[in-house]
Amino acid sequence: MNLQNPAALLQMMNLWSRFQQNHPKFPKFLKAAMQNGIREGSIIEIKITTAEGENFDSNLKINADDMEMIEQIKNMAFPS
Repeated sequence: MNLQNPAALLQMMNLWSRFQQNHPKFPKFLKAAMQNGIREGSIIEIKITTAEGENFDSNLKINADDMEMIEQIKNMAFPS
């Protein structure tokens, strides 16, 4: 999805709004994690279990380079 295209950006905003309605606790979790929990040295773990029961998981340790991107996302998603 080309987010430089205004129509694509609007579509993404609509999809995010619907996602928030379907999963109201998840945005609150993201906000708390972004504001209070993610700093250099933090480890983010991701696990997906498919409907068939197959598991995929991974983790990453946040470094100084990652923090710039995380700050940008935080500022876009949760402006002051």
